Amino acid sequence: MHTIVRLFCSLVLFLAIGAAQVAPARAAETCPFISAKELAGAMPALKWSLISNQDGRGCIYQAGRGDTMMLTVFRNPDKDRAKKLYATFVKTLGERMPLSAVAGIGDDGQRGTTAADAQRQEASVLALSGDYILQISVYPIGRRADDALLGPLTQVARVAVGNMSKTSERFGDCEWLTAADADGFLDKSTLQVQRTGAGSCMMFDREANTMVVAVIATSRDTAISMMKRAGPCQHVAIPELGSEAFGEHSCTKGNGNADTIYVWKNGKQASILFAPVKPHPESGSVERLKIVAARVYGKL
Repeated sequence: MHTIVRLFCSLVLFLAIGAAQVAPARAAETCPFISAKELAGAMPALKWSLISNQDGRGCIYQAGRGDTMMLTVFRNPDKDRAKKLYATFVKTLGERMPLSAVAGIGDDGQRGTTAADAQRQEASVLALSGDYILQISVYPIGRRADDALLGPLTQVARVAVGNMSKTSERFGDCEWLTAADADGFLDKSTLQVQRTGAGSCMMFDREANTMVVAVIATSRDTAISMMKRAGPCQHVAIPELGSEAFGEHSCTKGNGNADTIYVWKNGKQASILFAPVKPHPESGSVERLKIVAARVYGKL
């Protein structure tokens, strides 16, 4: 479960980066969880612009100084699953900052800010309500994440938690992945498929071996710049899936067993990630993952 939580966080950050590269003219007009008026009332000191509505799963905002706010809703099949996932979220968030309980937000709530010397400043509120989990995080630029930011953020959470049922997240189906894509990667007898947001979905087995697909709108130039970036992973070009396609494997940071393929077509980039919890026959190579990537590429 801890591995899945980290993958959720990575997926949200990936979508945020991609959304930030979309021109304002293409931004979503509304967030289903909080209106522009309600947001302005809760955080009057900051002028937020909605840059992406993650298809009813969350919303990403930016402020004039470059601050980013990510509001994410996690729907669960039942309350027991929600409680377990929430406990893991609390543990993961607690690794980044000290947390304190907050009343009046759902069934349970936690909030906190990172230390003054933290490299990436963050203020976050996490709440559990029935089958749903809400997390709202602000990443300020050039200043501390402190109580002056956390207080208004808590008010945003109080509003948003009452609207979590508006999420479009679904279980058991996915427009990008099918059970056939698990062949050679996941245990199909314990497979679960979950649509996790705007153009994104994941499937995982009992051991938490996971496959994730995330699709974002981005330019060809951005896709090519990602292809050329230096990093802790080995890169391999995949020309049969387009000149912008490449794979990453054998990373020296993060999950060294994971493999990722990026493909681009028609103004969209898809990432196809396989992340086993321990060394796997498909670790260290993207050869078999190309089969899944080719199916995703064909749907772009």
